[in-house]
Amino acid sequence: MKKLITVLVVLAVIGVIFAMIGPLYIIEEGEQAVVVQFGKIVKVETDAGLKFKLPFVDNVVRYSKKVLSWDGAAQRLPTAENQFIWVDTTARWQITDPKKFYGAVGTISQAHSRLDDVIDSSVRKVISTEPLREAVRNSNVINEIKRTDVYQTTVEEGEEEEISITVFAETVYEEVAKGRNVLSNEMLREAAKITPQYGLKLIDIIIRQIKYSEDLTESVYNRMIKERNKIAQAFRSDGEGKKASWMGQMQKELDSITSGAYKSAEEIKGNADALAAAIYARAYRQDPEFYRFWKSIESYRTLLPRFRKTLTTEPDYFDYLYNPEGR
Repeated sequence: MKKLITVLVVLAVIGVIFAMIGPLYIIEEGEQAVVVQFGKIVKVETDAGLKFKLPFVDNVVRYSKKVLSWDGAAQRLPTAENQFIWVDTTARWQITDPKKFYGAVGTISQAHSRLDDVIDSSVRKVISTEPLREAVRNSNVINEIKRTDVYQTTVEEGEEEEISITVFAETVYEEVAKGRNVLSNEMLREAAKITPQYGLKLIDIIIRQIKYSEDLTESVYNRMIKERNKIAQAFRSDGEGKKASWMGQMQKELDSITSGAYKSAEEIKGNADALAAAIYARAYRQDPEFYRFWKSIESYRTLLPRFRKTLTTEPDYFDYLYNPEGR
C-alpha cells in the first residue's frame, strides 16, 4: 500500500512537471504557427484552439494571419524624361504560407527587409520607364476644367457688366495614358512575381506621396510664376482696353460739349454783333456827324498811344484832331 502511494505521488509530481513545462499551447484567432523539431518543421497550425507539443523537443513559432502594413522610405527616382522626384510608397501584405515563410524569411523584421528590396526595386522600375505626368496625375480632368477668371465692374447706368478673360485658353496639358493608380498596379504585379517564394502575399502597393526634387521644384515654380504673370498681363491688357474705351468716350463727350459751347458762344456773339450794328445804325441815322466824331475819338484813343512818330497829319483821319470842325 505504501509502495502504491509512493508511485502515485511520483506520477503526480511527474504530471505536474510535465504540465509546467508546457505540453499544451493555444493558437489565438488571427494567429498561425509552425512547430519545429530539431530545426525541422513537423507541423503547421492554422486553426485557432488548444494544441499539443512535445516538451523540450517541439518549438512553436507564431505568425500573424492578419493583413500587415509596410512603410518604406521615400526614394529619389528619375522619370522617363530624367527628371528626379521623391516617391513615397506604402503596401499591405499577409503571410499565406507559414512553412515557406519560416524557411525563407523567419521573422517579421526580416520580412520587412525583404519587402524593402522587392518593393523599392519594382517602384524604381515602373517610375523610371514612365513620364512625369503619369506619376503625378491620375486622370485628364485637368483639361476638362474651364479656366476662366471673372471679375465685375460698374457702368454709369448702375448695371453690372461681366468681363470674362480666358487666361489659359492656349494651355493644353499632355494626356495621361495610365495615371498613378495604374502605375501602382504595375508595381504590385512586378513585386508579386517575387514575394510568393517568401510565403507571403502582397495585397496592394500605393503611392502615398510624390514630391519634386529641388531642381525640378525650381522649374515648377518658374512655370507657376510665368502663368501668374500671364494672368496679370491679361488683366492689365483688359484694363488698358477699358481705359482706352472710357478715355475715347470721355474725349468724344468733351468734344461734343466743347462744340456745343462754341456754337452757343458764336451764336451769342453773332446776336450781340447784330444788336450792336443795329444800335450803331440807329445812332448814325439820328446824327451822322456826331457818330463820325465819336468813332474818330475812340479810334484816336486806341491807335495814337501806339504811334512813336507822326510824319504828317494831312490825311482825313486826323481831321477831328487838328480841326475842331472836322473838315
